[in-house]
Amino acid sequence: MDEYSIDQIQEKMENGELTARKIIEVFLNRIQEVDKNGPKVNAIIEINPDVLDIADTLDKERKNKKVRGPLHGIPVVIKDNIETADKMMTTAGSLALEGHIASQDSFIVQKLRDAGAIILAKANLSEWANFRSTRSSSGWSSRGGQTLNPYVLIRSPCGSSSGSAVAVAANLCTVAIGTETDGSVICPAQINSVVGIKPTVGLVSRSGIIPISHTQDTAGPMGRTVRDAVILLNALVGEDTRDSATTKHTKKLPEDYTEFLVGNGLKGARIGVARNYFGKNDNVDKLMEQAIETMKDLSAEIIDPIEITTLKDFGDSEFQVLLFDFKNDLNAFLATTSSGCKNRTLKDIIEFNKEHSEEVMPYFGQELLIKAEEKGPLTSKDYLEALEKCDKYARKEGLDKILVENKLDAIIAPSGGIAWPIDWVNGDHFTGGSSSIAAVAGYPNITVPLGYVWGLPVGISFFSGAFQEPILIKLAYAFEQATKVRQPPKFLKEVNYEK
Repeated sequence: MDEYSIDQIQEKMENGELTARKIIEVFLNRIQEVDKNGPKVNAIIEINPDVLDIADTLDKERKNKKVRGPLHGIPVVIKDNIETADKMMTTAGSLALEGHIASQDSFIVQKLRDAGAIILAKANLSEWANFRSTRSSSGWSSRGGQTLNPYVLIRSPCGSSSGSAVAVAANLCTVAIGTETDGSVICPAQINSVVGIKPTVGLVSRSGIIPISHTQDTAGPMGRTVRDAVILLNALVGEDTRDSATTKHTKKLPEDYTEFLVGNGLKGARIGVARNYFGKNDNVDKLMEQAIETMKDLSAEIIDPIEITTLKDFGDSEFQVLLFDFKNDLNAFLATTSSGCKNRTLKDIIEFNKEHSEEVMPYFGQELLIKAEEKGPLTSKDYLEALEKCDKYARKEGLDKILVENKLDAIIAPSGGIAWPIDWVNGDHFTGGSSSIAAVAGYPNITVPLGYVWGLPVGISFFSGAFQEPILIKLAYAFEQATKVRQPPKFLKEVNYEK
């Protein structure tokens, strides 16, 4: 199937060219051809065995003039740390959770089902959302193996939502859901040349999602276009009594985020250029300079440079917060898992991994799990001090201060660097990234394809203050429509250095 957008698929279903069943059959064949055979990108960890029956039900509804909305009959892939009350497991890629069948849908999965979306499959990921080892390989899990980058197969897909991003990029689905604590939507989206939206913490419920940190975790949509990602975002937003972050904020939210998909969204916008994130790669910097000129041509007011002076002040504090949160949040989650899940605490997980080290730890260990297990309760002085530093340096003296003092609508930066070779010996060696300050602040971030360096994708990030998704959508969409640089992957075996 061509890279049809949500709107194109809906049009074809309306005029009878396609049915939901036919769409699913095409994607199932595509998964066999590209994911399980051929280049074997290995983005899909499990296919929903009931997917054709679900499609038939939705086709009957359409035939009876009941169309639930723009996601009716649209196939969605979700990350394997998001619970589904069906026949698929939810394991975070860990053999320690193999057999866990959720008794209840996560809040966002229920909202997707209500919207008529079809949960096609679970996506592979970096095991435990890349919070297991300092030498991990992005996109590798003990349950799912290694996910590959569809642009150059020997290069990293980035983590932890690698399978979700690759599934969209390789056209194994229409849209997908990832999750982020720090960079896990933004990095894989940019490295696989798709759009990724990391929402404000509290915009999208986390109930039924295997956690790292209630402080920073959020689910987020991925699509080949800003519009597709925003349509998916619409279906995810909502208050959930099981996640207090969605109910305690007082911000009045838009009813429809697609209203902000306007072509002249950059006109008059004040955008700061965060030069802190430049200087890692000349080719990436060159693409960013071109992007800045494009925005000027579209009547944006560019404030260049702005300096984020607090970047080095919260890094260790963030790490400490994540260690404390992971132990407490994961133990709380595991206590609610099904009887098919025998490991009910972080300590159980660590022991399981030791006992099954050949399968679970052939390339890297679990030192982050061990460090987290050593932490105390969330009332600990060390935790509260670290949390306060994150709030001070990422929010109050970080993004909040910069946005207000410069009267900015948003800040732009390279989303990250160029994909590095997959390396099971040394682990990941990231080549730059700008996700941390928005992640620690809990603020929104959108990455859009920026261009290519030797055929490898690069993205540009737009980030701003809490619940400023409408502004970011305007900016990202206007930039995307003016540039339209995205190209489908060619599944190359090595980098093509010929220009």
